[in-house]
Amino acid sequence: MITVEAARARILAGLGRTGVESVPLGQGLGRVLAVPVRARLAQPPADVSAMDGYALRGVDGVAEARLRVIGAAPAGHPFAGAVGQGEAVRLFTGSFVPAGADTVLIQENATAADGFITVNEACTPGRHIRRAGGDFAVDEVLLEPGKRLSARDIALAAAANHPWLGVYRRPRIAVLATGNELSLPGEAVGPGGIVNCNGPGLAAFVTACGGEPLLLPVAGDSLAAIAEAADAARGADMLLTIGGASVGDYDLVAPGLAAQGFVLDFWKIAMRPGKPLMFGAMGGLPVLGLPGNPVSAFVCARLFLRPAVEFCSGLPGAAPVLEPAVLGAALKPNDAREDFLRATLTHERGVLVATPFAAQDSSMLKVLARADALIRRPPGQGALAVGDAVEILRLDDA
Repeated sequence: MITVEAARARILAGLGRTGVESVPLGQGLGRVLAVPVRARLAQPPADVSAMDGYALRGVDGVAEARLRVIGAAPAGHPFAGAVGQGEAVRLFTGSFVPAGADTVLIQENATAADGFITVNEACTPGRHIRRAGGDFAVDEVLLEPGKRLSARDIALAAAANHPWLGVYRRPRIAVLATGNELSLPGEAVGPGGIVNCNGPGLAAFVTACGGEPLLLPVAGDSLAAIAEAADAARGADMLLTIGGASVGDYDLVAPGLAAQGFVLDFWKIAMRPGKPLMFGAMGGLPVLGLPGNPVSAFVCARLFLRPAVEFCSGLPGAAPVLEPAVLGAALKPNDAREDFLRATLTHERGVLVATPFAAQDSSMLKVLARADALIRRPPGQGALAVGDAVEILRLDDA
């Protein structure tokens, strides 16, 4: 068996980036930038007023001065002339500061009457003016490749006058569940059968991670059925198999894929749940095989599938972030495997408390759905008491 860290490193080493495509600005949210966003203009494009008020010369902005208002410059309609001695121009927030003026007297500090203003409080040169290029300059790199775009990034790209963005294509992940016992949600469940929850759930997980899932029909427990189903994954960026990766008589995924040229990289991880994880390649197509137990499948998806999808999308594929917490219930000593326990999170007197569920069976999907996080326990860790420090991994899907 290999460690969780070694498995993640070997998975990422077997993956490639997707290609680059252009998308409209409005479809860029959540996508990973592949081409730098450079400013096509300066922001602001000229000196502009930061307040409603009057543009004037600083030397004229002394208390009790009386200045003639020679015009107005609403935003979008710059004043065509220049401000001279004893003159002022009415401005509004965002108005271009006219030539000749070097300060803005805010309207609260002026009294207007009969085409003149009286300065009630002196103003100094440079006050209330946003300088040209103060936010960004022409050709400045505003967004670097490898960034997942937020709503704030979209606003910045729009301000830089970009209607299109160059992003990595969403990785296409073919999702293949295996097992004679599986039926689709809503279908009649036969004797000894179960509903296929992993397929739809992991397809949704792929979407949450930024990929495009291709949910394949369930493959029966035969070499031919698995080989035929896997052939439909050609053209995807990864094949994700679910179930059939252990050592039972009907665990046929690896030999079934062998007919399509599958070569195994590794199998079995020193972790709980999720020991029978498999990775390899089928004629250049990366194949990640998850265990069939729902909890095992989702824990492995959080640890390995999410970094894989992110890496293909142009992100680093970093290891999940661990956070400090304290235990809300005692734990027995751990064995030689890295353990991941489903837990709830609460804040008590400013401290994050992780309380593991009493039932940790890998078939209990309800417990997984109600969990907030996984408590990570290193191999060989001794017994822990309430209040002891632990590391947790949040179960946010995206």
